[in-house]
Amino acid sequence: MQDNGAFHGAKVAILKGDRLVSILRDDDPDIPFRNMWDLPGGGRAGEEGPEACVLRETQEELSLTLTVADLTWKRQYVSGADPNQMTWFFVAEMPELDINRLRLGDEGQAWRMWDVARFLRMSNVVPMMQDRLSEYLAEREAA
Repeated sequence: MQDNGAFHGAKVAILKGDRLVSILRDDDPDIPFRNMWDLPGGGRAGEEGPEACVLRETQEELSLTLTVADLTWKRQYVSGADPNQMTWFFVAEMPELDINRLRLGDEGQAWRMWDVARFLRMSNVVPMMQDRLSEYLAEREAA
């Protein structure tokens, strides 16, 4: 299932130790998972690849410039919003992340650093983000 061609969008879990960057989605009735905590990322623009998509979205949403080298784990999944589409999920472990430089762009209501364990238990998080992050953490723990 590792097809870089057809995909809908990409998300990234940005980890600083045991903390995670999250964005509160807009409260617009026309978007899926409105008013829920999500991870940075979004829809594909044009013919960009998965890495370019998630790097652009992270810059737009948080004013955070990541590089491809920062993306240390990736996996393709069926989209939670549309089962006929594929999405990508990345992880960036950023122990030196300066959270004072993060600035919310023009999407989302707020950003916040959450304790990873708390984020995984919260009921107002986009569910597949919890599942995907849990999968990564289990693989990291097993390695």
